[in-house]
Amino acid sequence: MDISSKKLPIILIIVLLGVLMFQIVTNNADRKYIDAETCEIWVEDSLTKKPRYLNEFDQKCLDFKNLNP
Repeated sequence: MDISSKKLPIILIIVLLGVLMFQIVTNNADRKYIDAETCEIWVEDSLTKKPRYLNEFDQKCLDFKNLNP
């Protein structure tokens, strides 16, 4: 396949759209949230749709809370 062929841009666009769709589909499962009051990190349980706390705290959130008592 030559670089100047008309099929190459179409193939590249299809491949890049496939990669983008794959990233969108797999990204939703790894979404982490931060509780605004306690700065604890939690994820949404996929079965019950309830928060599941990970017993981890976001350091940036804790630093911000310490600056604004």
